[in-house]
Amino acid sequence: MRGSGNQEAPPDNDVLWARSLYFTHRDGSPALGGVSLGVREGEILAVSGPRGSGKTTLLRCLSGLSPAQRGEVWFNSVPVHTMGPTARERLRRDRFGWIDPVPALVPELNVWENAALPLLLRGTSRRRAKVAALEWLDRLDIGGRSHHRPHELTQAERQRVCITRALAPAPSVLFADEPTAPLHRADRAHVLRTLTTAARSHGITVVLATHDPETAALADRTVPLLDGRRVRTVHLPPVTESEGRGAACSLSV
Repeated sequence: MRGSGNQEAPPDNDVLWARSLYFTHRDGSPALGGVSLGVREGEILAVSGPRGSGKTTLLRCLSGLSPAQRGEVWFNSVPVHTMGPTARERLRRDRFGWIDPVPALVPELNVWENAALPLLLRGTSRRRAKVAALEWLDRLDIGGRSHHRPHELTQAERQRVCITRALAPAPSVLFADEPTAPLHRADRAHVLRTLTTAARSHGITVVLATHDPETAALADRTVPLLDGRRVRTVHLPPVTESEGRGAACSLSV
């Protein structure tokens, strides 16, 4: 399929491809100002930048969660930007995974049931879904809590379950929005290594939004954003446990 007008179709080796994405919040503030990028199959791409730079909005537009107001998004040469809400929802359910910065689990379900939920919603048998969920829970060192309920877990443990839930269905693309934000620094590196190693071994493409230079360093490539636009460099200060998100120190356009 081809883009609008006489523009070129996306490259064949890009699993995700976006051209000139624009998005404005309801209050009129701009979030994206013409961002274009391509993501290769199996690549781990970090979208970096300070708070308010447009990272989350970009991930939401690429995944079809919040369609861009202008521009194109293609997944495997299929135009996501022309899909209706039902088709986009099906795409997210069947091909995409998502990790939020704040862990959200179903309180009535135990840990393995929460982790297996996307598989169960696809129609996978309960037995197969449980086996897959337990395998990933073990990889993320949370398998011993598989029969606990979310209220019995720490926030860091709940986030590990959310990461498991995103990986268990083996999505084509995993969108991770500050996935280790709730974790202590000691846990952060281990969980990120597990996530990136698992993604590479299963051929999962990862688009990772982060303000943390150490997290971005684990990616194959980094796309820096500032004020909703791509820039060449955004230098972020080291983030301490008490600081939260850092601000940009310097940039080059």
